[in-house]
Amino acid sequence: MSKVLIMILFGLGMAGCASTPYVQPPAIKVPVGMVGTYHRIEKGQTLWKISRIYGVDLEELAQVNNISDATAIETGRQIFIPNRFKPQPPSAKYSDSDDFIWPLTGRITGSFGQTINNMVNKGVNIQPYGSLDVVASRSGKVVFLSRDFAGLGRTLIIEHDDGLFTVYARNSEIFVKAGEIVQKGAVIARAGSGGRDRNIYLHFEIRKGHISQNPLFYLP
Repeated sequence: MSKVLIMILFGLGMAGCASTPYVQPPAIKVPVGMVGTYHRIEKGQTLWKISRIYGVDLEELAQVNNISDATAIETGRQIFIPNRFKPQPPSAKYSDSDDFIWPLTGRITGSFGQTINNMVNKGVNIQPYGSLDVVASRSGKVVFLSRDFAGLGRTLIIEHDDGLFTVYARNSEIFVKAGEIVQKGAVIARAGSGGRDRNIYLHFEIRKGHISQNPLFYLP
């Protein structure tokens, strides 16, 4: 097991949450004289997609534009792209197949950074509207499976090509095996419950290495 995966499991082992208070990155106004350009958000674009188009760091993009709430990513809004004047050449662009999709159709009952039972949520909790089927948010390789990891029920982790991982916890069933390559949209599990909380929902995380990301910056 790689060092990165061990760190991910350690962080996830803190109940998908953490006992230390969550602190948003400090707000940064666009400094006077900073070079760059403005981008008008198109329908379906996520902050992550925009960062890939211009080849800029996602965290820097969020900080420069003082974006801590993913609902601020609205069609038609202009955001500042630091140190860039145009999109990257087509050869450097990602494919639409690299985009993330929602792993479950439902409503968010626990947001990223929200304190729940004195612990901080490192992902999002999604309560299903109907079907309990959980799908792979993005294509990748299954690198971890557990029947009951840290009280989160059946848990699996998928590794993607660019150092990102997706975590799916609180499943009642898992339909994939360790080492298996799964395609985006493939059914990989069924949402369930875990620990003392018997409510049915999926705990979903996106991690860059071992660092938790706000999934709503990646999901359409």
